[in-house]
Amino acid sequence: MAVELGIDTFGDVTWDDDDRPVSHAQTVRNVVEQAVLADQVGLHSIGIGEHHRDDFAISAPDVVLAGIATRTERLRLGTAVTVLSSDDPVRVYERFATLDALSHGRAEVVLGRGSFTESFPLFGYDLQDYEALFEEKLALFAALRTSQPVTWKGTLTQDLRDASLYPPLENGPLPTWIAVGGSPQSVVRAAHYDLPLMLAIIGGPVERFSPFSDLYRRALAEFGHSDNPVAYHSYGYVADTDEQAREEFFRPYTISTERIGAERGWPAPTEESFLEEVERGSMAVGSPETVARKIAAGMRALGASRFDLKISTGPLSHGKLMRSIELYGTRVAPLVRDMLAD
Repeated sequence: MAVELGIDTFGDVTWDDDDRPVSHAQTVRNVVEQAVLADQVGLHSIGIGEHHRDDFAISAPDVVLAGIATRTERLRLGTAVTVLSSDDPVRVYERFATLDALSHGRAEVVLGRGSFTESFPLFGYDLQDYEALFEEKLALFAALRTSQPVTWKGTLTQDLRDASLYPPLENGPLPTWIAVGGSPQSVVRAAHYDLPLMLAIIGGPVERFSPFSDLYRRALAEFGHSDNPVAYHSYGYVADTDEQAREEFFRPYTISTERIGAERGWPAPTEESFLEEVERGSMAVGSPETVARKIAAGMRALGASRFDLKISTGPLSHGKLMRSIELYGTRVAPLVRDMLAD
């Protein structure tokens, strides 16, 4: 089994090494440098999340990915995720076709409904249409991806008549994943469109998501599709020792989780709940050996061929993120491949 290990980032606005906040603009530039290092240490991909709020710096991932494309050679360039419900499938397709041309075929897009909803009022969409928007826009995107020209009659989208989009892809359909946070209906939807499945796991043991990967494979077979890859992503941080990783990650993680939790009614994290996630949950925080064991076990449990480490969490500094990426690429990745080979 080919093993693909990448990184994800939401572009969290960070501190510098002296715990002073850096600007949103500097955070964007730092993300580009993190991607360059990921390419240099041999990682497979970077996914950049889309957000429209003050704790995250990146609202236009495809623009940042275009900048990364000019600085890298092998790294696959994708999203984590593209909030298709509040975007235009035609424009999404055109932007990523352009990125694919710029990067010589390294573009991919991960489509999802998004767990943050700020984009809906910002772009004039009604949250009451949350599910219907994604259903219709995904159907349109799938049609654009597989066959052009496209004629389309929309309800919540525009009508199209014999529409062809440019630039055309040089090497087949645009690689497209469906991100799922834990809904069986979303899993079946990914199988229906014959698209690979990306499981977003932000808490609890990875093993509790194995029914979703099983359901996905059964649904693929029932729809008459061949097997597709399964991937997952989760929080993580790599340092030289377990103690150092936990100490450096805990405060930024707590700051981020407290803010988002207050908005969503989650309990505030404690040191005990943090350690529970590190020791028995999906969070891959620790030394290279500890992180490699956690990732390999998760990939086995899901039958996954790809893992993306969500490197950015709260104001964790650029310097610490760079060291984590270096250890992940040079030490964790070879260990994971060896463990899965065995």
